Amino acid sequence: MTDSELRELMLESAEKARRALFDEYCAYVYAVAALKMKGCAAREDIEECVSDVFAEFYRVCSSNSRYDGDLRGLIGTIARRRATDYFRRLSSKSGRTVPVDDAGVELHSPDDIAENAERSELSQILLRCVSELGEPDTTIITQQYYYGRTVRQLAPLLGMTEAAVRKRSIRAREKLKKMLTERGVDEI
Repeated sequence: MTDSELRELMLESAEKARRALFDEYCAYVYAVAALKMKGCAAREDIEECVSDVFAEFYRVCSSNSRYDGDLRGLIGTIARRRATDYFRRLSSKSGRTVPVDDAGVELHSPDDIAENAERSELSQILLRCVSELGEPDTTIITQQYYYGRTVRQLAPLLGMTEAAVRKRSIRAREKLKKMLTERGVDEI
């Protein structure tokens, strides 16, 4: 559904528009929240964040009914900011921060630093390529390989059949491999 179709639906029925917006962007918002809160949030925390993102999005859209910008960009910005807030709150509650002057800090050899930098650069290239796949391929790859979800779990989340998710996954991996090869990455 395009932004203009969603705006027309908003004029017809606010409830139908909200449902359509949720259906359209739920997987995207979930992926953004899960990625931002990786390692510190339970599934319930991520789902709560997704709910808060949509509540904020609906509030912004209702207070600014003449908003004519990119809806995906707006909801993506809200999702990133809200997930970052959740991450900070959850990290501070769990006491996962460590002072710099802690006695347990290890110094790494220059070889480790170079290896870590190279691994970090490869990770950034991979993430950029995955995000360039477009939806729903980005969500499929992220959910399968980052969160370990199966095709059976993804199908209802994306509103697709299992066969369609499986086929999209195969095509997305082939496309990703080609994109990485074009950027000079042979092994990850």
